[in-house]
Amino acid sequence: MTMRASSTVEDYLKCIFRAEQEARQAGRDLVPMGRIAALLEVAPASVTAMMKTLAESGLIAYEPYSGVRLEPAGRKLAAHVLRRHRLVELFLVSVMGFDWSEVHSEAELLEHAVSERMIERMDEMLGRPSVDPHGDPIPSADGHIEIVDHPSLLKCPLNCTVEVVRVTDQDAEFLRFAEREGLAPGKSVEVAARDETAGSVAVVAGSRQLSLGFPAASKVLVREAP
Repeated sequence: MTMRASSTVEDYLKCIFRAEQEARQAGRDLVPMGRIAALLEVAPASVTAMMKTLAESGLIAYEPYSGVRLEPAGRKLAAHVLRRHRLVELFLVSVMGFDWSEVHSEAELLEHAVSERMIERMDEMLGRPSVDPHGDPIPSADGHIEIVDHPSLLKCPLNCTVEVVRVTDQDAEFLRFAEREGLAPGKSVEVAARDETAGSVAVVAGSRQLSLGFPAASKVLVREAP
């Protein structure tokens, strides 16, 4: 039986996994060290020390002064952490009645404690779901994760009905805002206009029209409505 990595190692690998997606969207191959420090709210020196440890363990490729990227072993371990996290989130919402805005912090704690046997049982009870309450993809038991590059409200076509499929910001206040304004996954919306000068997006959600700033609009991912 393989020993599970420490919670600190798991947190770093999960952070790098998420930051890699940001880096790819920005056309970069490596995750800057400063980005990891900012996401985990730790000192840069602590990040550097951990990156050297992870590199020695074969979990990441570390290029001093440039950044890091996950090696296959590190990516698989990060996917298993995300699987536990996202299944716990969905279980808390679907079975225990938690609000989707409050499960992220709970899952951050439980992802390190729950056993693989319990995770498998949760997955079975939930019907082998593909996404969590926020629309984030749930990795499979073998560590495979299907990442679909859905456009955000900044990039989708104008005056076309689209369906919200994912909200990328896990902040509780933003999630409550998204739900209140009809921007939760499964909701149909339409982008009426974008104002580059004002940095705002006019969105029609149901019978309401709201204005979103570019940063907020970039966190709401959509697809063509079925």
